[in-house]
Amino acid sequence: MKAFWTYTLARFAVFGVSFGLVALISSIWLDTTKVTVLWVLLISLVLSSIVSIFVLAGLRDKLATDIQQRAARMTDRIEESRRAEDVD
Repeated sequence: MKAFWTYTLARFAVFGVSFGLVALISSIWLDTTKVTVLWVLLISLVLSSIVSIFVLAGLRDKLATDIQQRAARMTDRIEESRRAEDVD
């Protein structure tokens, strides 16, 4: 579960940084309106997604490994329960 929260917080941090940078750059050239903020948000989402693919690859792999191990443990428990029922 720790890998999930680490990856999630890292994704939020990447989004926050990208939003801050895009907002700073847009405030230099554009007036701040609701439409501008919406465009900043959309551009930040795309930018942070692209950056996360490369920057957070290690955390994502660790999360995938953690999820795979948890799924294997659950499968083992289910199989153990089935074998216990078959013995009766």
